[in-house]
Amino acid sequence: MRFLLQVINLAFTLYSFAIIARALLPWFNVDPYHPAMQFLIRITEPLLAPIRAAIPSLGGLDFSPLVALLILWFLEQLLRMALVSLLL
Repeated sequence: MRFLLQVINLAFTLYSFAIIARALLPWFNVDPYHPAMQFLIRITEPLLAPIRAAIPSLGGLDFSPLVALLILWFLEQLLRMALVSLLL
């Protein structure tokens, strides 16, 4: 049980870091065609695109990474509570 919770925590943490990196790297003029940036785009776009479609950018700022991080945190908490309640 504890191992499964650690794996879930690690997966959510790594995905959160990928979203943060995707949001911050363009500020440093990273080439969008660099393989690392393409990897980040490929793994984060499935979550960010629907959020971006629902929430328009305000003044040129994209809030979809922030909303995605909040959604991920909420889902992780729900999943952890569900797993703990199953084993009690």
